[in-house]
Amino acid sequence: MSTNVSPAHDPLLFTPGPLTTSLTVKQRMLRDIGSWERDFAVLVSDLRSRLLNVAGLPRDGEWTAVLLQGSGTYGVEAVLQTCVPPKGKVAVLANGAYGERLAQILEYARIQHVVLRDPEDAPVNPETLDQCLANDRDITHVAVVHCETTTGMLNPIEEIGTVVKRHGRIFIVDAMSSFGGMQIDFEACAIDYLVSSANKCIEGVPGFSCVFCRKALLLGCAGWSRSLSLDLVAQFKAFEQDGKFRFTPPTHALLAFQQALAELNAEGGVAGRNLRYRRNHSVLHSGMLRLGFSPFLDSPFQSPFISAFHYPRDFEFNFGVFHEKLRQRGFVIYPGKLTRVDTFRIGTIGRIFEADILALLSAIRDVLAELGIIMTPTLDALQTMPECE
Repeated sequence: MSTNVSPAHDPLLFTPGPLTTSLTVKQRMLRDIGSWERDFAVLVSDLRSRLLNVAGLPRDGEWTAVLLQGSGTYGVEAVLQTCVPPKGKVAVLANGAYGERLAQILEYARIQHVVLRDPEDAPVNPETLDQCLANDRDITHVAVVHCETTTGMLNPIEEIGTVVKRHGRIFIVDAMSSFGGMQIDFEACAIDYLVSSANKCIEGVPGFSCVFCRKALLLGCAGWSRSLSLDLVAQFKAFEQDGKFRFTPPTHALLAFQQALAELNAEGGVAGRNLRYRRNHSVLHSGMLRLGFSPFLDSPFQSPFISAFHYPRDFEFNFGVFHEKLRQRGFVIYPGKLTRVDTFRIGTIGRIFEADILALLSAIRDVLAELGIIMTPTLDALQTMPECE
């Protein structure tokens, strides 16, 4: 099954977001809605309620979903700016660019923090965190990226959460590239705050982030925010009072998101979407190995959402040229973000299907031939080739 992307035949986006959306999601934006009208307040309330359902969280008042204008990074920064007390300290677990971004946010906000770094090809280490928390009682919060989009690494948030809970600290999870694409057990992972955005696995369009919060914990943060517009407590209270955003909301993105949630439900919810993404990932990896590419991660922690591949062992390889020739054929991939090796990335989320993955692989083969790049799969690569599901 493939997808009719749009009347303009936009290229398919094999990226971690923004990503290819359905025509029906885009069409949902072809109307205007007033942000002070009752029907808009009903829309916002409906989205917040549906998001709790997607997360598998009860609607008994213990949890809430707070929407915030901007990209996912805005939501992450809002949690750190609002929910860390004036004398708080955050332990950041980092094994890629997005873990480092957490530390950068804390640096800008002048919030005390320590960064526990692991290699980019290894998951973050709960044992290192355990020792750190035992030795430093000043640490109040722990923050980690669930799916490190630098590589597609899935970090072990359940093991990390167990350590955080045992030490009585607060656990913040950046689940930008995983929420909606796989089941996340908030209680088993001892999550207190989780952040995602509209334009990832829910397959909406960019414009806002969503923060899941333990309501009592959030309300206890009143007065701590270091930012006016990123004050999560103030935004939560505004939603509870009259259903409004405090500042101009992304109305069209919210309309698109309502349609995206309906399409998620029609696909079988998170479980159904996860099956499609896993199939996309399996077909991509099998095909790339056959073409002679080596994945950066050789690990059970590889997610089905995005993958990094080493450059070909050809000194003439130029990613810019490779990218442009694929784009001309209707396929967009991403450059790498690793610090020590040259890679590029291919996403397997968004409104794409197995037929689209096969078309991309065919285009990659054609571009390699056009560029005169000859690649041969290694025996090891063929032996470790994943089975197509």
